[in-house]
Amino acid sequence: MQRLASDRPTSSGTHRLLILLAVALAARALTFGNPVVHVDEEFYFFTGHSLWQGAWPFVDVWDRKPIGLFLLYAVPAAFGFPAGIWAYQAMALVSVVATGWLIARLAERLGWGTGATAGGIAYILWLDLLGGQGGQAPVFYNLLMMGAAWAILESDRRRVRSLGLVAMALVGVVLQIKYSAVFEGMVFGLWLLASEWRRSRSPVALILYGVGLVVVALASTALAAGVYAAIGQWDAFLYANFLSIFHRNPDPLPELAGNLGQMVLILSPIVTLAVLGLKRAEPDRERTFLAVWLGAAIIGVLLFRPWFDHYGLPILLPACTAAAAMLRSEAWRRRYAPALLLTVALAGQIVLVALRHERGEGTQFAALAQAVGQGPGCLYVYSGSTMLYVATRRCTLSRYIVPAHLSRAREAGATGVDQDAEIARILAQHPAVVVMRPPYNGERPAAHARVMAAMANGYRLAAKLPMGNETISVYKSAR
Repeated sequence: MQRLASDRPTSSGTHRLLILLAVALAARALTFGNPVVHVDEEFYFFTGHSLWQGAWPFVDVWDRKPIGLFLLYAVPAAFGFPAGIWAYQAMALVSVVATGWLIARLAERLGWGTGATAGGIAYILWLDLLGGQGGQAPVFYNLLMMGAAWAILESDRRRVRSLGLVAMALVGVVLQIKYSAVFEGMVFGLWLLASEWRRSRSPVALILYGVGLVVVALASTALAAGVYAAIGQWDAFLYANFLSIFHRNPDPLPELAGNLGQMVLILSPIVTLAVLGLKRAEPDRERTFLAVWLGAAIIGVLLFRPWFDHYGLPILLPACTAAAAMLRSEAWRRRYAPALLLTVALAGQIVLVALRHERGEGTQFAALAQAVGQGPGCLYVYSGSTMLYVATRRCTLSRYIVPAHLSRAREAGATGVDQDAEIARILAQHPAVVVMRPPYNGERPAAHARVMAAMANGYRLAAKLPMGNETISVYKSAR
């Protein structure tokens, strides 16, 4: 592909990497060291920590996320609390910068070198708007998906089938971090099959290659399933990973529509730039792949409800890459791109400050953990921060650590246990400390009332402390 003079990159590799690192540090600085950036990350860290205590996900700690995500979090959790918080956030930072760098490199490869760095910066900044300011699963697996995309393009260019197998192996690892990447993975596989047909025109070669792609894509999941089958926990693995999601009750339509509308609003500027860039660019096979990938990422997000902001993070990969086709023009480079990126950067910091006010921060969490204490007896976080289990080193009384699994109406009948029966079983063991937040939207009133009744009989209110915009109650046994 002949590159025009105006499309030559404006930054050397090292210079670009330093720019992206500086942007990422500035964009994410408000989150560093905060143990309550997001409830998901608190639970991932808890489960990673539990792995070192011998716990098995789906058996001793229940959730429907694949085991690869918990193994990933086990690495920083090995450093304990609070060092492990800094460790997982450092891992996320490295992943974000590396992903932004690959986005820029891909844009450069496609002939949009002068907009490449801006595309990488856009990726980093948009993360703050979509719940990717910490260690959400796509923050990590987006890097692997970029690697898979590179392998596919190289497989096409060099006509090397093994690179296609590498791409699908990477997709397979991604599936063990988040199953929702399956649609993108299927599209990647179909693209590789189409490329094989163009090369060989042989039905036999196509079938054999297709079987190989499926095998390597499912290898990671098959390995995980095989381990659980070997320890006699196949049923637990099957239900948590593949069946429970179909039993979950839908959120109210207004809530679903609101979440989807918010995601569309945040993504629309970068997706619009991507579509315009692809439309104006001279078409070739690699750019067609990018367009197909963008469509697959969007459809993949729409297929999986409920919609939360961070579900849109995979769309940023092809969108920010394609947006470089617009950002490369002189008018955009001189006027519009700096204004856009500065606006997104400012909006991202506003979002982080607002979330800090809403969810809380390290000082508030430390006060809450001190109120819970590290004394003898187990802790029951009926609703609140699951990071308290790690910070206080208190034992648990149930494998259902995520409060919503027992208290939220959406999860009724979807976790393999009767919610009220499990709450009653926990309370019957008389936990030494119980933590409760105020009633929340989607909570089952009967569950909240049951726990409050238990607190009135044999417990005393030991503390009421602020955590973000809520007041958390800490009850301790009076016995």
